[in-house]
Amino acid sequence: MPQLPAADAAQRPGRAHPPLQIAIIGGGIAGLTAAYDLARQSPVAVGAQRVPLAVTVYESSDRLGGLAAGFRGRPEWEWPLEHFYHHLFTNDDAIIGLTHELGLGSALEIHKPTTALFAEGHNYPLDTPLRVLQFPRIPIWDRLRMGLVLAYLRYHPARPWRTFDRIQADSWLERWMGRRAYQAVWQPMLQGKFGPHFQEVNLAWFWARIYKRTPQLAYYRGGFQALVDGLAAACRAAGVQIHTNAPVRAVTRAADNTFEVTLAADAAATPDAADPAPQPYARVLSTVSPGLMQRIAPDLPATYTAQLAALRSTGAIVLTIALDRQLMTDGVYWANIPSTAGLPFLALVEHTNMIDPRHYGGDHLLYIGHYLPPDHPYFDMSTAELLAEFSPHLRHFNAAFDPAWITGAWSHSARYAQPVPPVGYADMIPAVRTPWAGLYFASMSQVYPWDRGTNYAVEMGRDVAGMMLADLAQG
Repeated sequence: MPQLPAADAAQRPGRAHPPLQIAIIGGGIAGLTAAYDLARQSPVAVGAQRVPLAVTVYESSDRLGGLAAGFRGRPEWEWPLEHFYHHLFTNDDAIIGLTHELGLGSALEIHKPTTALFAEGHNYPLDTPLRVLQFPRIPIWDRLRMGLVLAYLRYHPARPWRTFDRIQADSWLERWMGRRAYQAVWQPMLQGKFGPHFQEVNLAWFWARIYKRTPQLAYYRGGFQALVDGLAAACRAAGVQIHTNAPVRAVTRAADNTFEVTLAADAAATPDAADPAPQPYARVLSTVSPGLMQRIAPDLPATYTAQLAALRSTGAIVLTIALDRQLMTDGVYWANIPSTAGLPFLALVEHTNMIDPRHYGGDHLLYIGHYLPPDHPYFDMSTAELLAEFSPHLRHFNAAFDPAWITGAWSHSARYAQPVPPVGYADMIPAVRTPWAGLYFASMSQVYPWDRGTNYAVEMGRDVAGMMLADLAQG
């Protein structure tokens, strides 16, 4: 186990124990939640001693929040908008509980927007059992079969995800829903989300998506940035040191089983600068992607790095467009776009069909999103190029659409966004406790069977903080 610094001095009468230094790599929701929980527990029992914790967060970008971070596209916007579309389900207990704990409960608003499947030029709402039964693109018997399968998954008396982990979603759904229903609705959605990997995805992932979904959604007054700012403020109030623009280049284990965290030099400011001196830490939590974890800690045992390397994911590209008027006049908030539709995106989300445009200076805001392999050309396109690629297809959703309606556009991307969970994924997940005692790894690839999202980032952050505290208590 990493040694506690200056332990002998701490045992002298009247002398306080020096703080135990903890580094958290990544200032997203998981990292900030873990930092908050750790700092609030300080000082902690380590064996027979009470030891204060000094927690430091390193975030590589210029803002906190990870995929939930927001931006203000225009000075007229009252609220920032997330880079990537976000909302909560009303049963997202972990993040809702943290929200109330931070005193931000009044910022949560409940909405009941319409979500739909786009098919043959029309949006078909499928967000209630009645609407599923009314879906006209497949015969009534197939609708009934599909409804029964969805009910079985949603209301199963147990949580059978470990059994479902061993079942391929594609073949199971086609068998039990029937080919026509499955190929009309769900197979194109799996293809769009996972691309060439869609037939590898297991049923546990699909079950979790159905099990968790709620007809009502929650959203923060002030956007998710309100939560990020409140959580960061609570961290700082508890003594956490937070550094942005601080990418970590390496985590190495020292001879005394402590760790050295080395930040990358600021190449933009001083191109020939050397990396800053490594900083010593007794414990380190990394919340980065599996690929980045391999790069910053390449000396981890080969069995563990092989597990990291085996994890696959898709990236996300999102173009946000401001219009001077509503696009989807049927009021649909979220339109799922099946791969068979022939459009170059997977989701069209009219944010202001759920949230009043007055919070954005009257702008009507659209997200156009897609999950793609990390090497897809879209990731190298400019905002203008993506706009040229996507905007002509908006006429499918409103025949009157004119490019003159567009008053602004912004693009954001993340090459690690959606883990791909194949059959047997439960046995592939790397342990949160790495083989180096005192080094922890927590990512969205480990929240399985649940899908990546802010609720599970909070849950993961709290779980790993509890794990670290329990390990400290053992001395």
